[in-house]
Amino acid sequence: MVQSMTGYGKAEALLENGKITVEIRTLNGKNADITLKSSLIPKDKELELRKKIASVLQRGTIDVFITWEPSAAESAKQINVALAQEYYRQMKDLSDGLALSGNCSNGLLGDLLRMPDVVDARKADVIGEASWPLVDAAFDRALEALCEFRRREGAALRADVTAKVEKILGYSHEIEPYEHERTDAVREKILSAFADLNVEVDKSRLEQEMIFYIEKLDINEERVRLRQHCAYFLDTLEKEEFPGRKIGFIAQEMGREINTTGSKANHSEIQRLVTCMKDELEKIKEQSLNIL
Repeated sequence: MVQSMTGYGKAEALLENGKITVEIRTLNGKNADITLKSSLIPKDKELELRKKIASVLQRGTIDVFITWEPSAAESAKQINVALAQEYYRQMKDLSDGLALSGNCSNGLLGDLLRMPDVVDARKADVIGEASWPLVDAAFDRALEALCEFRRREGAALRADVTAKVEKILGYSHEIEPYEHERTDAVREKILSAFADLNVEVDKSRLEQEMIFYIEKLDINEERVRLRQHCAYFLDTLEKEEFPGRKIGFIAQEMGREINTTGSKANHSEIQRLVTCMKDELEKIKEQSLNIL
């Protein structure tokens, strides 16, 4: 089944201390270019995770995002009591040393809470060894969601490039009547030129030379090879698991046959049809870059 290299997958894992959200986004690329945009992944699990992602997604520009949403209890800030007591002792000593009068306790608690590092957010090991299986399972679900996204996009890509290949075949068939018209016109042009020169020629030799010249302009061979390339393109798209690279090469071969047909055309209507084929082929090449 044809898959697109563009995709998005998301999954969540509920841990004891909060919720982990895994998001994976892919774009087209020649190889599996994986970027882990998070510092939450344990270093000893990173290589294992990269291998899994590359095995499932094959290739593309792959960005992995992991966000952590702590639970209410985990996100609550805590007071460093020992540090607050030390600040209080120093402030009391300062007050006694300066012989300050009045009730120094007024607003003292608020002042202490504003001192550096007295109040700080909890810092915990978000993904530990015990919670890793839950996170790993979330990665599996995110990858499956992304693959499903790719399959849906791939079905649309397959229908699009198939229709364009069929158009190219249709334009190639339209050339056929003009091909005979063109050879007759070339023959008449040569005979007319010799008639204008008013010279005697060896008709047998002239006929041989005209046949040789017209054969050089023959485009039937190019049209046959183009049909073969189109059939191979469609067959590869149908049977290969990951046809993206191969159909790109086949499209290049199709382009060579179309260009040669255009260079030999010598006929305005054939040139128009060649231009139409080139237009469809460029669209196929663009779409092929996004097929896995």
